[in-house]
Amino acid sequence: MTSRSNEIADAVVRTLDQYFRDLDGEKPAAIHDMVIRNVERPMLQFVLEQAKGNQTVAAEMLGINRNTLRRKLTDYELL
Repeated sequence: MTSRSNEIADAVVRTLDQYFRDLDGEKPAAIHDMVIRNVERPMLQFVLEQAKGNQTVAAEMLGINRNTLRRKLTDYELL
C-alpha cells in the first residue's frame, strides 16, 4: 500500500510541477481546491464503480460517512 500511495503522491507532484511551469510567471490561485477537485471526483467515481453503485459499501471503502459521500456525489454531480 505504501508503494501505491507514493505513486499517487508522485503523480500529484509531477502535475503540480507542470502546472507551475505552464503558468509561465503568472500568479497561481486556488491550488488546494484545484487539486482536491481533480483528485476527489475520479476517486469517488472509481470507488463507487468498485462498490457496484452501493453507496454504503463505497462510503465504508472510503472511510467516510454515507451522508458525506452523498453530499460529495451531489457536489460533483455524480448522482
